[in-house]
Amino acid sequence: MTQWSNWSGSVRSAPAQIARPRTEAELQDLVRGADKVRVVGAGHSFTPLCQTDGLLLNLEDLEGEIEVAADRQTVLAPAGWSLKRLTKALWDLGFSLPNQGDVNPQSLAGAIGTGTHGTGRDLGSLSTITRGFRTVMADGSVAECDATRDPDLFHAQRLSLGLCGVMTKARIEVLPAYRLEERIEKRPLDWVYANFDDLAASHRHAEFFVFPYANEAIVKTLHPTEAEDTPRAKRGGLDEEAIFKFCCDLSRAAPALTGPLQRFMMRATSPLHRIGPAYRIFPSSRNVRFEEMEYELPRAAGLPALREAIGWIRKQRLPVTFPFEFRWAAGDDLWISPFNRGDGASISMHQYAEMPWEPLFRAAEPIFRAAGGRPHWGKRHFLSRAEVDQMYPQAERLREVRRRVDPAGKFLNSHLAELFS
Repeated sequence: MTQWSNWSGSVRSAPAQIARPRTEAELQDLVRGADKVRVVGAGHSFTPLCQTDGLLLNLEDLEGEIEVAADRQTVLAPAGWSLKRLTKALWDLGFSLPNQGDVNPQSLAGAIGTGTHGTGRDLGSLSTITRGFRTVMADGSVAECDATRDPDLFHAQRLSLGLCGVMTKARIEVLPAYRLEERIEKRPLDWVYANFDDLAASHRHAEFFVFPYANEAIVKTLHPTEAEDTPRAKRGGLDEEAIFKFCCDLSRAAPALTGPLQRFMMRATSPLHRIGPAYRIFPSSRNVRFEEMEYELPRAAGLPALREAIGWIRKQRLPVTFPFEFRWAAGDDLWISPFNRGDGASISMHQYAEMPWEPLFRAAEPIFRAAGGRPHWGKRHFLSRAEVDQMYPQAERLREVRRRVDPAGKFLNSHLAELFS
């Protein structure tokens, strides 16, 4: 029996078949002959988007190369490539993505299909830079779509959760290759609350991380630069990931130590300054496994909701071992995007993968919902179908496209059927 689990280990399934097709024809045959199909990249979704007892596809080995448009404004990219592979290949061709998230093992298709985003006051998710798709449909045929060719399928595919076919290529916007200057430093939390608006306005990218029991935050800014690359940076000679994992394990064994350990980790955190190619500077190392819930809120509601969540954790003395991540992203017009009503603030809440997470997230979710928040589709949430329809008046448009292109529900699994069948 085949087994599959996501990156955090919280989602598991036993697919009837796991396949890594090499040619489009092979992929078409696999999809045509299957009753149920889901596609997986790095398994970085915490919701059960990839869970299936049918055919589980990985497109990393699928034939294809990057094709640069004549105007050099867009490229047609293999959708199964990881962002790590894609961004290095783009750099070699003289391009960079307009934005990236905090890690880069995800597939391009997965990042687009879930609305994955980075940070930046005026920058949207990766879904917003898409201009067209090539897709293997439920019957094994191939369809191409963009804003003029089957525009409904195009708009659905821009954030589809894999409901409308197997994306094999995506036309995406690119920029001339650029370098970034990264600065990471500690700041008093009250200072960060008071000055984040200015930080976000004066840097292309600004975000911060705050442990719930610490009174300082880790502030990270990125800004384009023409300066020369710096040597690969070392942060005080300490293996901070190893220290962090040790503290997480200790907190798991002795929850009362969570607060003191977080303040210790903040004292051990050293500043970082580096310059390099954008594709190398954007991603961070995330080796300690966690579970995550992320809510996108109206921008003005972001910091007050974060304050409330931290205050609730402290009052309840909850053993939350990971920091919150706070950032901004631009609004968009995607049918089921949590940013489709305007510019937003993003709050990511994490818990160590070896500790209970569901009761914590269920208890915290009302704080973000009350502030007008809507969840990232790839991160833990507990929405019902009625709540999806309330939050997203255009959700039925996605369902209409899904019913047209996949009337038998080949690309549905139980999680998605509850919300979009």
